[in-house]
Amino acid sequence: MKKTIIYSLSALLLAGSIFTSCKSIQNANNTQKGAAIGTAAGAVLGAVIGNNVGNKQNSELGAVLGGVIGGVTGGIIGNQMDKQAREIEEALPAAEVERVGEGIKLTLGENAVRFDINKSTLTSAAKSNLDKLIPVFKDYQNTNIVIYGYTDNTGKVEYNQALSEKRSNSVKSYLTSKGLATARFTTKGLGINDPIATNETVEGRSKNRRVEFAIVANEQMIQEAKKEAGGQ
Repeated sequence: MKKTIIYSLSALLLAGSIFTSCKSIQNANNTQKGAAIGTAAGAVLGAVIGNNVGNKQNSELGAVLGGVIGGVTGGIIGNQMDKQAREIEEALPAAEVERVGEGIKLTLGENAVRFDINKSTLTSAAKSNLDKLIPVFKDYQNTNIVIYGYTDNTGKVEYNQALSEKRSNSVKSYLTSKGLATARFTTKGLGINDPIATNETVEGRSKNRRVEFAIVANEQMIQEAKKEAGGQ
């Protein structure tokens, strides 16, 4: 993938009896981590991941992606998320795909879903890029998706807050119009918060007018993973 997240695992030393070594955990992929980490250690890892993602940008998104089931069940979910993340990246190379815990963070920036200044309407290019994601989302129906809308810092804070909500809802409306279940989606507007670029330049402001997704397992996926884990 384009971007690999390396999280501090120092907190996991408290559960040292579960692991063979810190090095083995650092070298493990997401699926191996999920299988190796027990329920108690998974909770610790979830807190670490949530804090790291939250400190980087959106603390709410970090909290959503930081919840870790762990154990064999977590490994099964992680394996499915690994596959989905690869397919998203193949379908839409312009997007930024990150595997976080047992979920996926997907950023649709200016090269994937661009918004004009003061606009929440999807451009034809944005629709075309979302169309590339729809088959992947349909193949992984047992996931829930939180859509976060953002703005640059031009204009009043209150106006930008409302605009960011419209942007996240525009993406949801388009995806559901293509046959994806409405119940899978939650939308959040975060306005000028959590910029990923400077707002002092035209280019930076353009990057901040973006949408981010947090993709996580729904209850059905969790229960199916538990059943599969019980047979191992």
